[in-house]
Amino acid sequence: MASWNDYNDAQSNPNLIPKGTLVKVRLTIRPGGFDDPSQGWTGGYATRSSAGAVYLNGEFTVLEGPYAKRKIFTLIGLYSPKGPEWAGMGRSFLRGMLNSARGISDKDVSPQAQAARRISGFADLEGLEFLAKIDHGTDVGGEAKSEIRMAVTPDHRDYAQAMGRQAAPAGYAPPQPAYAPAQTAYAPPAMPAMQQGAFPIPTLQPAADADPRPAWAR
Repeated sequence: MASWNDYNDAQSNPNLIPKGTLVKVRLTIRPGGFDDPSQGWTGGYATRSSAGAVYLNGEFTVLEGPYAKRKIFTLIGLYSPKGPEWAGMGRSFLRGMLNSARGISDKDVSPQAQAARRISGFADLEGLEFLAKIDHGTDVGGEAKSEIRMAVTPDHRDYAQAMGRQAAPAGYAPPQPAYAPAQTAYAPPAMPAMQQGAFPIPTLQPAADADPRPAWAR
């Protein structure tokens, strides 16, 4: 039977990216206009629902591979009146995104790594590119949809390849040149140029009849 008469073998949801797929994405925050400076929520990036929940409305665009240009929409929790769990998940997700985007191991607690996990505001997250792991959820109508709930950090074995970064092996040192750079021959400083119309100071010469010997030796 022709494929346009039998749809049993048709893909059930062609927009669904397989669960567990690693994709490089760029984040765009769809502004909701809600601010709370006491929480550091400024710039109108946060959204507040009618039920009181606050979140970032994330739009993630796949940058490379077979799903390039595909858009994935996921909410990043900031606050829930039901308890701190949703906000905790949101903070954990954002930490992973920063680790992934800035090439930091999640285990790195150095001052440099801690500084890289800080932002001055949600504007710093705009355009952030990182490696994400696809998960599945459901939309408001109960239909399955692709979601991003986890960022993949450099601790993952596939991180370097997926992000297009070459990780140097342990103990690696760049090769040194086989020759030493040529030494510049020493040149004495040049005499300062004499200004036009100037004459050198004459060296005083002893008179021809002057006897340089002391008086007692003459």
